[in-house]
Amino acid sequence: MSRRRKRKPAASPAISAAAEFERELEVFRTEAQAAAQFFYAYLAVYAAAGDDKAVFRVLNTAPLFWNTNLGALQTATVVTLGRIFDQNSTHNVGRLLRIAQDNPQIFSKAALGLRKQGTNKNPPAWLYDYLRNAYVPKTSDFQRLQTHVRKNQKVYEEKYRDLRHQIFAHKGLSDPAAISALFAKTNIRELQRLLVSLSSLYEALWQLLINGRKPVLRPHRYSVRRIREQPSPHGPGNAVHERIIHEAERFLSKASRANNASNP
Repeated sequence: MSRRRKRKPAASPAISAAAEFERELEVFRTEAQAAAQFFYAYLAVYAAAGDDKAVFRVLNTAPLFWNTNLGALQTATVVTLGRIFDQNSTHNVGRLLRIAQDNPQIFSKAALGLRKQGTNKNPPAWLYDYLRNAYVPKTSDFQRLQTHVRKNQKVYEEKYRDLRHQIFAHKGLSDPAAISALFAKTNIRELQRLLVSLSSLYEALWQLLINGRKPVLRPHRYSVRRIREQPSPHGPGNAVHERIIHEAERFLSKASRANNASNP
């Protein structure tokens, strides 16, 4: 009896550069938002407890639980930063920008027109005028974004990469003095600026891809105190770091009032 040869699985079609960029941009969004969400949740708990003794008391009703959560948030922040900046990571910000820079056709007016037309059989009446004013990026635009990313990458590599590799993701260090030396390199304000700048980068690339707008890195508020004291009149919108600050404060304030009521 002759054996039947196993059929090789059909090769999957190569993904287009545009589809690959859209996929990597979405991955970058989720990673950038996750890092900001973890770290600002961590900061929000400390800020609320430092300003309100009632919140501090309610946290102390379950200190192990809250210290566990705060430690997990700190770990998650640094590990996620590694996925964003490490060059050997499957999805990283450098790869995202290389796809954009190597494939300028993604951002042509013709490609934008097809994205705007969507599944419609015919282009909408407004599309011609829209495309006439759309921005087509230059090499200098991507060079500017690369410079921005390299600046942030340097901060990560000098101050957070060893923390990730030797403490949070792997237990490479156990000596307390060596561990303290690594933490001494970090700076909360600098890390806040880095995290919100990732959101600015995502928004610039998304606006370029979807709306044909020049990729501009718009500043975001990063101070926890300022965000708490002066909520945006338009609401936090898609700024996940502002949303998590206000959600954490509302929850802890409500929990502290309930604790006071049950323990007069």
